[in-house]
Amino acid sequence: MSSRTLVAVMLATLVAVPAIAQDRPADNGQMVREKLQADKKLAVAQGLALTQAESTAFWPVYNNYQTDQGRVIDRLLQVIGDYAGAYQNMTDSTAHRLLESTIAIYRDRQALMESYLPKFRAVLPERKVARYYQIEQKIRAMLDYQVASEVPLIR
Repeated sequence: MSSRTLVAVMLATLVAVPAIAQDRPADNGQMVREKLQADKKLAVAQGLALTQAESTAFWPVYNNYQTDQGRVIDRLLQVIGDYAGAYQNMTDSTAHRLLESTIAIYRDRQALMESYLPKFRAVLPERKVARYYQIEQKIRAMLDYQVASEVPLIR
């Protein structure tokens, strides 16, 4: 992935996470999400340099994976919203529930990654599958960092 692409994805990420997590009109949040998805797709396309045959086979699997990842991200955003709503008056019970939900989300994210591995292996050579997973991990790490920097510690 080129540094230019990585910077573009990072900038989109920096704008997207707070905008989605805050109370904004649905259409604005959707526009931000679509921009982030387009930037991510560009980063993946540039990072993989797919042949025409690989591209034809890869993008439908990628799109399905992104849809499934979106559901996991939606759950995480819900937990972040719940956390924001409970932050001022956090109880042990609420902290417990939010922590359990977060751990379940990360577990499901990992399971999703594992479940798609054979699908990606069916359409790409192993080195490109590994490279794709590296790109996903870099983007995920940037998102996780952004979320972590925006969410204050429990008092």
